[in-house]
Amino acid sequence: MPATSLQQVGSRGRCAALLLPLLLMSVALKPGDTMINIPSKLKSPPVITAQPESITTFSADDITLTCEATGNPPPMFRWVKDGLEFDPSKDPDLSVSRDSGSFSLTAKDGPIHQYQGRYNCYASNELGTAVSKEARIITENTPTLQKEKKVSKKVEEGESVVLPCNTPNSTVAPVIHWMDKRLRHIQQNERVIQGHDGNLYFSHVTTADSRDDYTCNTQFLSAFIIQLKEPINLTVVPSNSVVRNRRPQMMQPTGLKSSYLVLSGQNLELECIVQGMPAPSIQWIRKDGVLSESRTSTDSYNRVLRFKNISESDGGEYQCTATNLQGMISHIYKITVEAAPYWTKEPKSQLYAPGETVKLECKADGIPSPEVTWSINGNLLTDIDPEPRRSLKRGVLTLKNVELGDTAVYQCKAANKHGSIIINAYVYVIELPPQILTEDVLMYSVAEGQTIDLACETFGSPRPNVTWEGEFWGALIANPRMSQLSDGSLQISNASLNDSGQYTCTVSNSKITITAELAVLNKTVIVKPPLALRIQRGNTADFTCEYQVDSRQGTPQVQWRKNQKKLTESSDSDEYTIDGSTLTIPKIEEGDEGIYTCEVITTLDMAEASGSITIVDRPDPPTQIQMTEPKERSVTLSWTPGDNHNSPVLEYLIEFEETGSERKEWEELSRVSGSIQRATLPLKPFISYRFRIIAINDIGKSDPSKETEAYSTPAAPPDSNPEGVHSDSINPGTLVITWKELDRRSFNGPDFRYKVMWRKVLGSGPSWHTKYIPSPPFIVTDVGNFSAFDIKVQAVNEMGEGPEPKPTIGYSGEDIPLEAPLNVGVALINSTAIKVTWAAVKKENVRGRLQGYKIYLKHFEPESRHLRRERVRESRPTNTLVVTTDSNEEKKILGDLQPYSHYSLTVSVFNYKGEGPQSEALTFHTPEGVPGPPSFLQLESPSENEMILRWSAPNQPNGVLNGYILQYQQVDNEDSPMLVEKISDHAKNHFKLKLDPRSRYRFHLRGYTAAGEGLPIIREGATTLDGGPPSNISLSIGETSVNLTWVSKERQRNVGFHIHYLRDGKGKWKLSEKVNSSQSFYTLQGLQPGSLYYLRIYLGNKTIWKDELQTTGTKMEKRDGFVTESWFIGLISALVLLLLVLLILCFIKRSKGGKYSVKEKEEGQIDSEARPMNNEAFGEYSDNEEKRTASQPSLCEDSKLCTDDALDDYANSNSVQTEVLMDESLASQSSGVRDVPDPETQESSPLNPATAISHHGLPNSAALLD
Repeated sequence: MPATSLQQVGSRGRCAALLLPLLLMSVALKPGDTMINIPSKLKSPPVITAQPESITTFSADDITLTCEATGNPPPMFRWVKDGLEFDPSKDPDLSVSRDSGSFSLTAKDGPIHQYQGRYNCYASNELGTAVSKEARIITENTPTLQKEKKVSKKVEEGESVVLPCNTPNSTVAPVIHWMDKRLRHIQQNERVIQGHDGNLYFSHVTTADSRDDYTCNTQFLSAFIIQLKEPINLTVVPSNSVVRNRRPQMMQPTGLKSSYLVLSGQNLELECIVQGMPAPSIQWIRKDGVLSESRTSTDSYNRVLRFKNISESDGGEYQCTATNLQGMISHIYKITVEAAPYWTKEPKSQLYAPGETVKLECKADGIPSPEVTWSINGNLLTDIDPEPRRSLKRGVLTLKNVELGDTAVYQCKAANKHGSIIINAYVYVIELPPQILTEDVLMYSVAEGQTIDLACETFGSPRPNVTWEGEFWGALIANPRMSQLSDGSLQISNASLNDSGQYTCTVSNSKITITAELAVLNKTVIVKPPLALRIQRGNTADFTCEYQVDSRQGTPQVQWRKNQKKLTESSDSDEYTIDGSTLTIPKIEEGDEGIYTCEVITTLDMAEASGSITIVDRPDPPTQIQMTEPKERSVTLSWTPGDNHNSPVLEYLIEFEETGSERKEWEELSRVSGSIQRATLPLKPFISYRFRIIAINDIGKSDPSKETEAYSTPAAPPDSNPEGVHSDSINPGTLVITWKELDRRSFNGPDFRYKVMWRKVLGSGPSWHTKYIPSPPFIVTDVGNFSAFDIKVQAVNEMGEGPEPKPTIGYSGEDIPLEAPLNVGVALINSTAIKVTWAAVKKENVRGRLQGYKIYLKHFEPESRHLRRERVRESRPTNTLVVTTDSNEEKKILGDLQPYSHYSLTVSVFNYKGEGPQSEALTFHTPEGVPGPPSFLQLESPSENEMILRWSAPNQPNGVLNGYILQYQQVDNEDSPMLVEKISDHAKNHFKLKLDPRSRYRFHLRGYTAAGEGLPIIREGATTLDGGPPSNISLSIGETSVNLTWVSKERQRNVGFHIHYLRDGKGKWKLSEKVNSSQSFYTLQGLQPGSLYYLRIYLGNKTIWKDELQTTGTKMEKRDGFVTESWFIGLISALVLLLLVLLILCFIKRSKGGKYSVKEKEEGQIDSEARPMNNEAFGEYSDNEEKRTASQPSLCEDSKLCTDDALDDYANSNSVQTEVLMDESLASQSSGVRDVPDPETQESSPLNPATAISHHGLPNSAALLD
């Protein structure tokens, strides 16, 4: 029954019988008993709760038979062995339980065979006797190791052999291991297999099988015994010749047919062990039906067919077929499935009121059909006195008008040759008032589509009747999905969401009721099930299992199974990985094939879906290839298919190799369907063939099969003639005949040649000239220029000629034309086009196939309008145009000529051989045309209302340029007129206009000649407005700098300005370097963190922008450094004085040796330091402007300081500036700014610091910090 959820959600008072305010208990019976619920303080019949089990035991084992029962009063126990009373308490070796009928025997050294037999346990009290099922004790002697002779076997390589194990006889099958002396398992494979009898079977032996330690180990698990047999020595003698293959033969089982009897529910293994070389492959089929893959599996390299939990439907005939290259053999297995007795209808225990009728129905089935007998309190019904109220008919025991004394335990027993089963049914005759035992207000949960039982268990005698009603439906008995069970429960099948609600159970003719709450949840659904995968070995398989679960349920458990066996992920194994609803199997192998099931398990239901893995691979190559029905031009090939590895063969590719040929390669000959195993192949004469076959499936191609023996076809005349016969004549007076050579396989015989035939089309008559040659081409000489011939080529060999070929027309070689075209003329159409005419050349002068005419047109730059024709011919052309016409043209129009230019024209004729002579040159000049556009036009605006246009003459004047036409119009005013200025001076290249500064203009400038106006050059523009410093400035503030950004105004001139700034409203205003208004961005550096700054920009004496800002960071307090200390000032003064003394000494020494122009050096230094600041380099240091500090020289005569070079270095150094900077601070830094007076009181002059900033000799990019 599907899982349901039951929960008590409340309680409600109900009317209970006054006689039984008792606690109730449920007595759950073991298999073989039925259930009855009786209040705990009432008398109750015995119920066997623990049944004895059959055992097989060795002398060293403990023996225990269990028999436990409940009842009120507590039951008494007794045993019957083999139909006789057996009292275990009288046997001193047996221990009997005080609280039950169980007894046990502790292991001992003495015999135990006296305990072997069939046992039944009887449990009795005053209400009746219950009987247990039959248990059997089978005793076995402990297996002992018998002395064995050492076995040695000597066989020849390739033969089969069996190594015996000789296991002891026992009803308990031992576990057998074949191992070597180091206790390592003997490796088994398709060639070496262990049988069910324990023997080790070799399909055929190899020299590697030789060893002297083949040991059979038998293990009896229940006896805790392992027996090691004597090692077997196997010697494999190498064969003196090539080991021959052998047909398969059965080794186990023997013969052609075997039979098996098996009971339903048991497991069965059919083995098929065969000999043969190579090791045969095994295939299993069911002869009388389809072999079920879900109910069977194979093992031991397909040598074993396994049935698990066999059923009657598995009975039938099965066949094992063993195949190798030498043949095949089959064995038939007949399986008969019988069954021990099993119940089809069980009697139910029940309470009855006096006067009621009891019907106990008991039916059983089995193969063969079992015999059913009845007993009362353990006594056969046949041994009890007849009772007229009691009758037995068709397995139904009826007892009418029962009395209190009819209370008893009734036993129904079914038996056949395979065993017996027994069941107890209790008839309890009593009078009790009705009551409901089930709790009130229970909550039930069930998944949609499942079946749910709402309990309403009653107690009373006579048995109470109950009715059910729904919250919304009333009486439910009419609903086909709802039925009331015999115990009063309401069963709802195929539950739907609408079934949710409250249900009421009422005892008839009373007010006793209970309610039950039912919640129907959405069923669990797998929305994306695992797929059926076809995959190759070594690849990874992924199964997904996506599901939907009702939100009222918890997270479900996802369980994966392979062939119904649970899969559990192991941390130390990489066999597979389970990640939630995903199963990953890496590196697929043979053992991974099977059915994979995903189970989504909730507390209420379960959904499952299955996929599969089928290992596919390239097919094996076909075998047993045979050639039959040989004919002159065909042969029939047949073959046996190889294993397709679960992927059907789509087609077979038949290839051939030509023996004795230089081609050492296999070529495709034919393809046939995969369902065909025979093909007739078309062949060509005079070829020796060898064949092989390749099978193809979805995965790929198989390896090629073994190649056949050579098959040669006889010679025959050629079947065809060469194709592509034509003339390929190049040289004059020769006829070259060529063709496409036939493939060598089309020769059809020895001494193959080509028969070449030719004759003139006109005047030669019907006779053909003939020549036999081995290959093309064939050349005929002295045949004239461009003469027509009939030509044909025929294939010939020793066996005869090929079919009659059809002739084709060919021509002898061409020569270049002899003459140029005559009557060449030129007619002017306009300044850029002409019409050229000529007369056709005679056909005999063409001396070949006319291809067309070539017109040569040469262009000359004119020196003047009256350039003479003779000078045109003598000068060099600037450009030559060649125009090709068709063969039927005698005129041509040429365009795109240059006006006002001189040309020379000639015409020639050409054929395939080449080009003939050119006609006499014809000169002409084109008339004057309009000029091209000026080469450029530039706009300049010197003021707000003026525009200067500058241009250059057209690159192509196309005549005599007379002047220019200037047109201009306002762009942003559609109604404005187009103004025109005519410039008659062709040499003029600029023009000034007065324009409206508020408008934008479009200018058209074109030149003109006597032929008219040319194309214009067009430009748009507007005058440039006077500009000023920006006023819409945005600030981005940092600790020591501020970024100023603004948007430059269109059409405004670039203006330079300074940014004035003052710190904390104290001290003097400072200036930035000069900034251009077109920059749109400027960084003011050298500011102090945490300080307030005021910024200004002036235009003249007017402030056009101002702002104030607070730099980020912590304000630094100014501290007096050591620079102001008296000792530091004294030290610096002493150093300066010492330096002056040294300089004086150097000058004195230099004055003695020559003159030194200090003034020139100083002026050079000043000039280098006074160069103007580059605005773009503001804030950057230049390596060439770094200060160099002279090192302290020694006072010796050899000091480099006193040399001329040292003095030059000194003159070029900045050491003098050091003293200038001392008045400030050694820690100060320069940023291109300085203290300036207030702009409002500042005077303007060429020497004013506001316009000529001095940097005290510092680099322009240095920064002075406050």
